[in-house]
Amino acid sequence: MDAIEETRFTTLFNFRDVGGPVGHGGRTVRRRRLFRSDSPHRLDGTDREAFAALGVRTVLDLRRPYEVERDGRVPDLDGLTWQHVHPEHAEWDETPYRPDADLARYLADRYADMARTGTVGLGRAIGLIADEVNAPVVVHCVAGKDRTGIVCGLTLAALGVPDDEIAADYALSTAAGERFLAWFRSTGREIRPGLPPLTCPEEAMLLFLAELRAGYGSVEGYLRHAGVTDAQLAALHDHLLE
Repeated sequence: MDAIEETRFTTLFNFRDVGGPVGHGGRTVRRRRLFRSDSPHRLDGTDREAFAALGVRTVLDLRRPYEVERDGRVPDLDGLTWQHVHPEHAEWDETPYRPDADLARYLADRYADMARTGTVGLGRAIGLIADEVNAPVVVHCVAGKDRTGIVCGLTLAALGVPDDEIAADYALSTAAGERFLAWFRSTGREIRPGLPPLTCPEEAMLLFLAELRAGYGSVEGYLRHAGVTDAQLAALHDHLLE
């Protein structure tokens, strides 16, 4: 996937444009309509100016309420709306990662769990992305890899992007995770026990999408189950494909 330059910002480590791949009918996913990121609450100085220059209308924040309270939210910018949508899901330490476990299988299972428990939130997130009025949209969580990866993966799959390209975009968060982890440790904090590595094996996303289809017939079938309407799916195609 021809991704936007990931090091545009010094205070963000996993920011990129989701546009570029080819979806339904040979149409390309439009650039500068949907971005993905780690949490933008750190934006300041020239980074804040660069972010404002993108003309983002909506920041879709997928973090837990206590994460928002702890870290804060994206700075107030003219014309910017902050939308907080929390897909309900278990904490990592409820099913801690073991170093000898298959990471791709572990992550795919956690993503499947979120698809079951966070159905309403995921449906609402896709519905917000589908509404052209909200674009450009930045979707983010803390590190921009798991919750953000699921929402962007579902969006791209609904647009007809092949799974291998969706998985390749997801895997870009591995290098970003290394940068995020270096920054995190520079603050004097340590990663909580039981968390998986900040690694995004393509196989995790491939398993998640394949097994979601096995359970719901298609990604669109899951999204309809999550409350996304046919009109919203059509709107998603209309404004994100060219």
